[in-house]
Amino acid sequence: MDTAGLEDSCLGYEVILTDDDASTPCCPHGPTLLFEKVAKRGEGGRRFYACSACRDRKDCNFFQWEDEKVSEARKLARELENKRRQPPFSQQQYSARFQQFIALPPDEKKFCQDCQLLLLAEETGAHAAHVCIPVAAAQLRRPSRLLCPLDNKKSNAQYLFTERTTRFLLGTLVALRFNKVLCVGTPRLHELIKLEYPSGEARPMKSLLLDIDFRYAQFYGQDEFCHYNMFNHHFFDSEASIAVLQAFLRESNGQKVVMVADPPFGGLVKPLANSFSRIAQAWTKQRILGSSNVNMPMIWIFPYFFEARILDCFPCLTMLDYQVDYDNHSLYKHGKTGRKQSPVRLFTNITAAEIVLPEEEGYRFCAICERFVWSLNKHCTKCNVCPSKDGRQWKHCSVCERCVKPSWQHCQSCGRCALPDHPCDQHQGEEGCYNCASPGHKRKACPRKHISSRRSTSKRGRVVQTKRRKERRKEKKNWKD
Repeated sequence: MDTAGLEDSCLGYEVILTDDDASTPCCPHGPTLLFEKVAKRGEGGRRFYACSACRDRKDCNFFQWEDEKVSEARKLARELENKRRQPPFSQQQYSARFQQFIALPPDEKKFCQDCQLLLLAEETGAHAAHVCIPVAAAQLRRPSRLLCPLDNKKSNAQYLFTERTTRFLLGTLVALRFNKVLCVGTPRLHELIKLEYPSGEARPMKSLLLDIDFRYAQFYGQDEFCHYNMFNHHFFDSEASIAVLQAFLRESNGQKVVMVADPPFGGLVKPLANSFSRIAQAWTKQRILGSSNVNMPMIWIFPYFFEARILDCFPCLTMLDYQVDYDNHSLYKHGKTGRKQSPVRLFTNITAAEIVLPEEEGYRFCAICERFVWSLNKHCTKCNVCPSKDGRQWKHCSVCERCVKPSWQHCQSCGRCALPDHPCDQHQGEEGCYNCASPGHKRKACPRKHISSRRSTSKRGRVVQTKRRKERRKEKKNWKD
């Protein structure tokens, strides 16, 4: 199917979540997601399936219209391609290989950097032309420092916590008396837990890593790692991994489970929230004692400018001021100011006052908000909240009756606060509808959304929509301003 020009004729895409995984076509990353094209000029709203994990078709080119009939030959070709792109070994085989690897003499333990593979004795000859390095026992306990991070921002980008962030998270979980941590896309936290609480001892804390990077299967047993796609809640090892998760979520002998998730920032919030909800539902079903109305403790790590979307899916979450930083990201660094500070925050349903942010890093406790905040996040008596989202001191606009970023100014023409060089228009401050270009409601609530395919958007409506889109893109690009 030729999809050239698809983006040129489209205002955007909306994910349509369904529970019928059996009829959903699959790509190498598991069941695909169903998208609806939010079209203009009456061109449609046609739905299609695409990869859940990759936004760039160079990484996964799966595409299928929802109403498209697929031949048996094409289905068979897809199945073969999906199998071809799976890991070379199963989780069970990786576990067996690791036991053989640790039994090798120290001078025979090699890691192929080209193939990202721990080599057994009989495999070294086949990798003679590759870059192979010796592996020490300490490196096996910190595989995230041995493996090369995946760096595709549109699919599986891996930004790894700094030691500061990792130890803060672990220290916080220990203080809150959690002893089972479900690490969703957080390999550094998983490593530190295993390092601080090694197996074979009286372990007050255990962890299970769910990650789409199958390379971690080389270092962890079947009860410590599951190959998992968090965008479609797909376990590549199917029933075996699901059983491992269910057993881990079961709280017995006073154990307390918490989920810590660090998704790729380019991912869609709605599918992620759906996957986390399904994990929470599985946790609820495994509960032996206590009320079934209690929410699973969760920490979702994501940039602060996604707050509205996250709270729309999980109203019970609260955003904390703690700045998460990463070793291999040039921008997301703690302690810097203005344009260079990290925008990544913690979203959690754990009582905010119980999460103590370090005073030595510049955090303080606000008794009115009952949470720890950044030192420059001054409490506003008019809004009755510590309003800053980006780590700077915000200012109150008496006209808008809310606090705004320090670089914003009130625009009399727009009737709102915005950047000084924003595209000024009297309609810019109003929330608009993609469907009819009218202010005051979104497309989902549009009374004309069911007849959009039988009418053409007015010329003025298209101009307003274009201006709004340009401004949104500019404000998102300049979030640090």
